[in-house]
Amino acid sequence: MIRAIALGILAGGIALTVYGINASRSFGSEISKVFTGNPSDHSMGLMIGGVAMIVAGAAGFFLGGKKG
Repeated sequence: MIRAIALGILAGGIALTVYGINASRSFGSEISKVFTGNPSDHSMGLMIGGVAMIVAGAAGFFLGGKKG
């Protein structure tokens, strides 16, 4: 059961990271890059959150205890 939840978190993290990468290529993020040199806070938050979910999901899957 724990591994199934961990896989769900891992898949959600991958999806969130991909969505954040796509958001960083949006028009609004490009405008933000012109003025600040960085992508928008929204796209950075999505990517950071996605990577954190990937790490948590992978840790839960590989360190999750019993198989099941």
